[in-house]
Amino acid sequence: MSDIKVALIGNPNTGKTSLFNRLTGLNQKVGNYPGITVDKKIGQTKLSRGILAEVIDLPGTYSLNASSIDEDLAVQVLSDQSNENYPDVVVVVADIENLKRNLYLYTQVKDLGIPTILVINMIDQMKVKGIDIDMQEMESLLETKIAFVSSKQNKGISYLKKIIIDYKSLSTLPCFVDSPSVLSKLATEEKKKHHLETVRRYQFLKSVLEKTYSQNPKKAKGLRSLLDRVLIHRFFGYLIFFTILFSVFQALFSWSAVPMDFIDEAFAGLSEIARANLSEGVFTNLLAEGIIPGIGGVVIFIPQIAFLFMFTSVLEESGYMSRVVFLMDKIMRNFGLSGKSIVPLISGTACAIPAIMSTRNIENWKERLITILVTPFTTCSARLPVYAIIISLIVPADANFMSFNVQGLLLMVLYLLGFGVAILSAILLDKVLKIGASKSYFVVEMPNYKLPLFRNVAYNVIEKTKAFVFEAGKIILALSILLWVLASYGPGVDFDNAERIVTQTNSSLSEKELQTEIASFKLENSYIGKMGKAIEPAIRPLGYDWKIGIAVLASFAAREVFVGTLATIYSVGNEQESTIKERMRKEVFQDSKKPVYSFATGVSVLLFYAFAMQCMSTIAIVKRETNGWKWPLIQMFVMTGFAYITALIAYQILK
Repeated sequence: MSDIKVALIGNPNTGKTSLFNRLTGLNQKVGNYPGITVDKKIGQTKLSRGILAEVIDLPGTYSLNASSIDEDLAVQVLSDQSNENYPDVVVVVADIENLKRNLYLYTQVKDLGIPTILVINMIDQMKVKGIDIDMQEMESLLETKIAFVSSKQNKGISYLKKIIIDYKSLSTLPCFVDSPSVLSKLATEEKKKHHLETVRRYQFLKSVLEKTYSQNPKKAKGLRSLLDRVLIHRFFGYLIFFTILFSVFQALFSWSAVPMDFIDEAFAGLSEIARANLSEGVFTNLLAEGIIPGIGGVVIFIPQIAFLFMFTSVLEESGYMSRVVFLMDKIMRNFGLSGKSIVPLISGTACAIPAIMSTRNIENWKERLITILVTPFTTCSARLPVYAIIISLIVPADANFMSFNVQGLLLMVLYLLGFGVAILSAILLDKVLKIGASKSYFVVEMPNYKLPLFRNVAYNVIEKTKAFVFEAGKIILALSILLWVLASYGPGVDFDNAERIVTQTNSSLSEKELQTEIASFKLENSYIGKMGKAIEPAIRPLGYDWKIGIAVLASFAAREVFVGTLATIYSVGNEQESTIKERMRKEVFQDSKKPVYSFATGVSVLLFYAFAMQCMSTIAIVKRETNGWKWPLIQMFVMTGFAYITALIAYQILK
């Protein structure tokens, strides 16, 4: 039980999350606010001996004049004393170089009558930028205590903790006394008064900063303006972005190859150890053929997932991602989308669920709906396991094109393909959907460039990779057990006499060939074999056998289940120590004895997963965000139908 509840609030890009990480370390958890699917981060910090604080990281917001769901959520937490997250003290985080804009939010929070502390972050930039602040005068004018902090250099954290401990001594009086409450409902005729209040607040802050803040303009100029001229240039900006993107995908394959091979071999060996050291029986078979291969089918992709999140975290931490958003905004406006749509589309490369939730900042309903409908086309991290295993099967690891790794090139093409189809779909929907809506405007924060903090990048990688593994792991474990049962038993066949049945028709087989035929006989006559054979006519034109068909059906729960499902199916009855990739590479069609995973079939699978709507969680989120089943069902059937047709055409041309 914590002694003090602390709420962190601030504008985006003020270093609020970095401060949260400094205070709480790994002692934090992610959940949802009651009744709403917006993430909340809560952690504990030790203020002094025997005193603990619970710290909640509120969503980044520019003001408490709620015009988006994030701002509305902040108002709810800070205004409702019955709310479980209502704080004892609020810490407002401001950026040393953007104080005027950041302090607007501070004056609003101060009006609420909650003890409020002002943190001025990034003080390591004071000397570089020639900034000087009269701290005592500013504390007097703003009616609070101020902590100068550098999250990057871990400065000022101890002093901030002391102020938090002594929060009851802080003034709860507003620092801007002639304003109405920010929480009052403004009628239409009162809006002009509200705009006048905003002007007065900024006039007040201007007078405060004139007395307390100074900056040498010569030192303020420098690297940022030079970098911006290059990175958001109308030509070189795009060239640099695609070069970075290209380098990331090259690294994803080359850097992760060794740890992935190690994990693959380790799980194959683990299955063999289980068989060798446990007594024969149902449990041993379940463990060796179901659970271990199924979980291995997810764990093997931890290196690639971790590297992907590491690269995206570095780009965000450095301030470059905001420049990408600014660049892409110029393009997005031509496709019937808001500039704000690029944020969900880019964040969709991690996961479509939070990406779709982030569309709540788009005020225009038509633009928001189009963004929701096209975002699942962007390649999320759950598709990466499918892409990685299939690409490694159809493209040799040493294949190069102009000295570049072909596997990395193909992965980049798939990401660009998903984004391109999302844009084309947006153009079509903009013309088809007859929804009237007001024009929306796009404002993007341009933070200072800074070296990414290793601590923040590490926390982000650990948190997101852990979420991917455990969320996928729960589904994989349940499905692995179910699939093993369905693959180990069947209707109307005496499995105990499988050897005798197979020998009657194949008497000249060697012992190794006999065991392979017995395993195939059991699998084809199992429950899952019957199901697979039933759907095979519909999927064979795509180049799939019934085993791939079962994996495709199972992966509607979650895309990454595809590999785990195949790992379980191929492990049933297989007593040889072999990796997932080796088993898939050796798989052949029973009638033609040709390899299942040919180039044509591989491309067909890649295209199907690039376009199909295979994620029940995403469908559920779309249902919630659109307030009904109409749009998610249309989305699912259109995307899956498009995926089927595309995969069919590709296979028929390439076979």
